[in-house]
Amino acid sequence: MTFRRIEDEPALRRVTAFDGARTSTVPTTRLEEVRRRARAFGDELRGGPKVLYMKTCELVRVPYPTRYGFTACFAQSLTTTPVMHIVNRLVVLQVKTPDGPKIILSSPSDILANAETRFFKRLGGGRLQGLAGHWNDKHGMGRVKAMAQKLVAPITNTVDGWLKELGIAPEEVDYITYDHLHTQDVRNWLGSSGTDARRALFPNAKLLIMRREWEAAQGLVPPQRDWYCPNGVAGLPEERVVLLDSSVMVGEGLALVESPGHTMGNHSLVVHTDRGVIVSSENGVSADSYAPTASRIDAVRKYAQATGAEVILNGNTQESGLEQYISMVMEKELAGANPRDAAFTNVMPSSEFAHHWAFPGLRPTFEWDPVEHGALQRRVGGGARSAAA
Repeated sequence: MTFRRIEDEPALRRVTAFDGARTSTVPTTRLEEVRRRARAFGDELRGGPKVLYMKTCELVRVPYPTRYGFTACFAQSLTTTPVMHIVNRLVVLQVKTPDGPKIILSSPSDILANAETRFFKRLGGGRLQGLAGHWNDKHGMGRVKAMAQKLVAPITNTVDGWLKELGIAPEEVDYITYDHLHTQDVRNWLGSSGTDARRALFPNAKLLIMRREWEAAQGLVPPQRDWYCPNGVAGLPEERVVLLDSSVMVGEGLALVESPGHTMGNHSLVVHTDRGVIVSSENGVSADSYAPTASRIDAVRKYAQATGAEVILNGNTQESGLEQYISMVMEKELAGANPRDAAFTNVMPSSEFAHHWAFPGLRPTFEWDPVEHGALQRRVGGGARSAAA
């Protein structure tokens, strides 16, 4: 078998709006060309159909170093909270396509499998997972484990737990996608072969991933390797992987737009909803990252004022800081102003900085509330139930 292509998927359509936008060797020329095209493409999406359904579903909150979340902002600060908490979310989407309605899961994190990521294992996630006893035990080490989990990395729900709540059967999931593959173990979702063979929880789903991200994951150097889950995509059936060579539309109202920098194969989720065009990725970790001069975090605001920075990078790997900066400007131009507070943009980080009682010295200026738009549509002959059913 071979990898699937856009041409193999009736739901996918190539987006040409950004072709050639980054060819100049002059960074400001690249920036302004991408900005111009992002505004035009955002306006085009706003003038078109919306997705049938979108819901954000909180999965887990995990500690994350502040020096990565707000790259360079605290470099001259004598004191700062070393760790922040970030919220990891699943986004459930349904779109209209020529092939009927399709269900897409964006960032379906396999929480316990992902704890094997080297960085988080050193931070304590792997040791927490390895403690004796089961999470649900009400005595002994199981109780200690559960208490430690709630303190360090509280789990709100799981991917399969959310799907059960929404009435979505595993076989109804058509696609899964990630803006990039940091920390992700995909094998339980799509199945895998080899010595650690897995059976697919989503038997009909395909992975939508930029070719550049997929190929990078096959041969990582140490700075990258620290952030990828070991063997997270090993043994996946090639016929379940759709390699993307450009930005694409997925049905109506949903685009996956190339946004290189954080990783060179990064893409951003761009969704047309009743709350405007919502853009999501992990290029930035907070609304403050996309409107730093409006931030009440002194170090972030002062850094932006001193340097003229429009955006603040999430920099745990920074495969290309300049391209990531341009991509974040692209994201905020695609999204436009947030309808709740026009000082901020309509960019919702896929892993968002959130206030945590253990770190009282650091609080985001703006936090996203849950998003739910539209209703799940019933497929002909059964399929996905209506959200009202």
